[in-house]
Parts: sequence; structure tokens; C-alpha cells
Amino acid sequence: MFSLRDVEYKQIIKIDQLDIPWRQVVCIFGESGSGKTTFLRLLNHLISCDRGQILFDGMDLTQLDPVALRRRVVMLPQTPVVLDGTIKYNFIRGLEFADKSIPDDQEMEEMLDYVQLSKPLFTEASKLSGGEKQRMALARVFLLGPDVLLLDEPSAALDEETEKIVINKIVDYVQKKELSLIMVTHSKQVVETYAEYTISISEGKLKAAGVPTWKTEA
Repeated sequence: MFSLRDVEYKQIIKIDQLDIPWRQVVCIFGESGSGKTTFLRLLNHLISCDRGQILFDGMDLTQLDPVALRRRVVMLPQTPVVLDGTIKYNFIRGLEFADKSIPDDQEMEEMLDYVQLSKPLFTEASKLSGGEKQRMALARVFLLGPDVLLLDEPSAALDEETEKIVINKIVDYVQKKELSLIMVTHSKQVVETYAEYTISISEGKLKAAGVPTWKTEA
């Protein structure tokens, strides 16, 4: 899916070689400030590496139209963008930007149920709690139907019980749709439960990558 060769970005990221496979639940972990979020932003071409090459599906990111890329590779940041207006408005604007068809209200409501957000579509998004905004943004991403999801600490604003529910929903959705998920997480439990491929980053450098040992021993 993604191939990185001799990639450097400022003094934050330095990765000599890394290949990330398609249709896997990929978990990225490392200490705070190790460059994990910067790494995700490089994959989405929100920032460009100073040196080296990043390929997506065999194509150099610099040769791809950034908007077209981000329609296939959608990133959900730790603090999601929430527009003024209702939940439905947030859904519609996201879909319009991605040039996607607008589903009916029932489909939107079903997606809210799926991410465990029990709010009407006409609820003002600004009145949602931090965790509710995160789940609304996650539903918005699912409605976009991307090939690859880049999630930056998707459960950071959630309590432990809700984290289990939401991460399980994310992984279930990705596997049912045969999508690829690359997720930064601080949770050891999330990594050990869901990761099919792990990437460990320390001080901006690749420490280890591959199928976790508990999978190969299973």
C-alpha cells in the first residue's frame, strides 16, 4: 500500500525503509513526541518529506493530485474539525467536499447508531462533548467510503468502556468493507487486541515493523 524509502522530514522523521501492507489493521505506537502524527500527515500528503520517496499504490505522492489522494486516504485527527451547524450539516459538507453522493437521513442515522452516538441529526455539533464530536467525525469518515483510514488516537477522548466499543466498531467496519486502517494509539490493549501489523516509532525513527509476535505464535 505505502512504501517509504529514505524519508526525512525536518528533524522529526527519518525512516530508511518501510512497506505497509493493504487491508490490514496497522497500529502505530511510540512515546509522546516521537513523530507519530507527523508520520500520518506524510502519508496523507498534508506535509511533504524533505528527502526520499513515499509511494501509495505504486505511485509517488508528489505525482498524485492531493485532493484525489485525500478522497481515497482520509485522515481523522485527534481533534476533529467540527463545523458550525448540525450533525447532518457536518455530514453533508464533508460529502460535498469529497464529491460524494448525499445519503438519505436513514443511512446517516444508522451510521450514528453504528458509532454509538445517540443524537438526532439536527443536534448542533458544537453542543456535543469531546468524545461525541470524535464519534460524529468518525461517522463522517465512514460515510465518505475511503480506501484507507488514517486515525490519530481515535479513542483519546473516550473512557475505557466507550473506547472498547468504538475501536471494535472501527475494526469491524474496516474488515467488513475490506479497507485499510492505519491507527496511532497510546493504548497497549488496543494494539494487542486488534493489530495485524505494528509500527514502532522512537524519536522519529523506525524501531520495528511487522506482524506482531502474538499473531505469528497464534
